[in-house]
Amino acid sequence: MTDERAVYGQDIAGFGRVELRPVEPDRDADLIHGWVSQERARFWGMRDAGRDRVAEIYRYVDSLPTHHAWLAHRDGEPAALFQTYEPEADPVGEVYDVQPGDHGVHLLIGPPARPEPGFTGHLVGVLVAFVFAEPAHRRIVAEPDARNDRAVARLRRSGFVDGPLVDLPDKRARLMFLDRAATGG
Repeated sequence: MTDERAVYGQDIAGFGRVELRPVEPDRDADLIHGWVSQERARFWGMRDAGRDRVAEIYRYVDSLPTHHAWLAHRDGEPAALFQTYEPEADPVGEVYDVQPGDHGVHLLIGPPARPEPGFTGHLVGVLVAFVFAEPAHRRIVAEPDARNDRAVARLRRSGFVDGPLVDLPDKRARLMFLDRAATGG
C-alpha cells in the first residue's frame, strides 16, 4: 500500500513497507493523543495534554520551517511518530556546539499490536535513512531523557554514540550522535 501523502518509503524484507508522511495536526490528533497519553510515553512529556492541546502543539510544529513531524506507517498502519529539527533553532542548540550538517530527531514508537523482535530497530533504521537521504545532513542528534534507559540503549544499538548529559528546559538529556560515515553513507 502506498500513501499519496508519503514523502519517503522503504521496503524492508520480512518486515514490510514503511512510509513517512507529514503529520496533519487536526486529522492525526486523536491517534497521537492516544499514544502520548500512555504511561509508556511518559518521556515524551505530553501525558497530561488533552486532544485539543496535542492538535495545537502539532499545528505549531507544522508552522515552523525548522521543525517537522512525520507519521510512520508500516503496511498502511500507523507505527511511529518522528520529529526532525534543525538544532540551531531549538533549545538543544543552546547546550552543545552545533556542527554544520547536524539534524535533530525525536522518535515515539506507537504501541505495538503484539511484541515483535526487531520492530523498533527497523523503524529507527528508516528514520536514519530518511534523515540521511538529504545530503546536507551529516550527523543526527538525539537527546533522550537521561532516565529513559530503553531509548538510550536502543540508540546505542543503532550506532549512536554518547555525548554529554545536558540540561534542557524540560529534562536532563543524554545527547547522542550518529555520523553519516558510521552508517556507510
